[in-house]
Amino acid sequence: MSTISNLQKARAAYQPKLPKALQGPVKVVEGAATESVGNQAEIKELFPNTYGMPVVEFAEGGQPSSAEFNVGIILSGGQAPGGHNVISGLYDGVKSINPANKLYGFLMGPGGLVDHKYIEFTDSLIDAYRNTGGFDIIGSGRTKLEKESQFESGIEILRQLGIKALVIIGGDDSNTNACVLAEYYAAKKYGVQVIGCPKTIDGDLKNAQIETSFGFDTACKTYSELIGNIERDCNSARKYWHFIKLMGRSASHIALECALQTQPNICLISEEVEAKNMSLDDVVTYIAEVVAKRAAAGNNFGTVLVPEGIIEFIPAIKKLIAELNEVLTDPATGESRVFSSKDEQVAFVKSHIAPENLAVLESLPKDVERQLCLDRDPHGNVQVSLIETEKLLSAMVATKLAAWKAEGKYNGKFSAQHHFFGYEGRCAAPSNYDADYCYSLGYNASRLIAAGKTGYMSVIRNTTAPAAEWIAGGVPITMMMNLERRNGAMKPVIRKALVELDGAPFKYFASKRDEWAEQTAYVYPGPIQYWGPSEVCDQTTKTLQLEHK
Repeated sequence: MSTISNLQKARAAYQPKLPKALQGPVKVVEGAATESVGNQAEIKELFPNTYGMPVVEFAEGGQPSSAEFNVGIILSGGQAPGGHNVISGLYDGVKSINPANKLYGFLMGPGGLVDHKYIEFTDSLIDAYRNTGGFDIIGSGRTKLEKESQFESGIEILRQLGIKALVIIGGDDSNTNACVLAEYYAAKKYGVQVIGCPKTIDGDLKNAQIETSFGFDTACKTYSELIGNIERDCNSARKYWHFIKLMGRSASHIALECALQTQPNICLISEEVEAKNMSLDDVVTYIAEVVAKRAAAGNNFGTVLVPEGIIEFIPAIKKLIAELNEVLTDPATGESRVFSSKDEQVAFVKSHIAPENLAVLESLPKDVERQLCLDRDPHGNVQVSLIETEKLLSAMVATKLAAWKAEGKYNGKFSAQHHFFGYEGRCAAPSNYDADYCYSLGYNASRLIAAGKTGYMSVIRNTTAPAAEWIAGGVPITMMMNLERRNGAMKPVIRKALVELDGAPFKYFASKRDEWAEQTAYVYPGPIQYWGPSEVCDQTTKTLQLEHK
């Protein structure tokens, strides 16, 4: 391991806070039977052994347990701040039940389970990673657990190590895989439990039971510090428009939260663009109008926040991308088609999509057109994050302003700078909130295992209250599922949570954005604070605060 920084040494001494219900023996309180959020009959048929289970809540006052069991843990998908605290919380939790219990980590994601690559956690190893960012303690990966051969390979090593339960830390796709694995092991009566933990900095793994996915708080605070720094520079130099792309392909939670924290001149919300059926030109015109209004007041500078997935929410382009995902999937295998060259792939796409979609494709800049035809993510979908949307929008705004200037409608100056904040937030040292929240999620998972639960997500609720008042328990993963079209077929997946346009966070933003557009009302949040008054260092996101008002 690399040399430890002074900050890391200090953070190692921080003891994350736990809900009162988890501070001693627990008793399980079960609610009513549940059903999936959509396609109830189909999901029930696909998951007969793990469907309809009750939501569970832990209360104080149960009988102490000294059960002996070993646990395995997997980090799946992209990094999110707090993953190490989920592991340390789980480790402390299983050891508190019985010091003889062991925790094993599978290396580099789900592939470690399939390939039997693992380590055993020890006190010294866990202590070196408490309250740190990143996933480097065991690494992460994007292998999908969906084939019977993978499940059977996994059970071999689980039996060899005497592992009773597997905890999978991931986003909606990873937890969908966890649900499939739980169902398979239950159907085969293998006696292995599977528990999920809600991770994604994008913030789109949330619902009535999951208040927020871990890492979202830290990532947004990290990005907001950077945005505030840029706003300060913007307001100092007074000569640039800064276009800042933020993570969030499937939802605009990060962009919205960062806007609430920093009050930029413009923040685009993908869900609103789709709801208003806006074209790309509509979006460009909106930005250009704000630029022109500020220029008329002598302010030839500003900040624009752009969610990385906004292109996919423009209805005409969304329709195009949906067809691209279809034609580039081999219906016989469900995998991405293979071509001998990039030119062959582009030609194939253009000859196999509908004329109206071809027209939209060819209306885009050539580099964007080519990216849409070529780049695929691990799930076989168009890799929207590679499109430099911030540069595309600023170039189109510049073109429109030049046309307005020629017509005598605009007389300002427009010069753009571009930024993309993604990796900067994924492995940041977790905020106090995420340190506490993640530790509680892991500790709580140990109690779900001790209670014999499988196919459940570890959940911690009421997190705008002091940590002692947080509510711990579990939610059946099937409760969150519906059917969606993926790679040319209908598949069971956890429903993503989008920004709700009738929700309190967006409504507050919408009530302020005209004021922020014309005025220079920037807020400079500064770096994440780990020590100090609670109102400085222990605050939740603005989103959660507004949702719980």
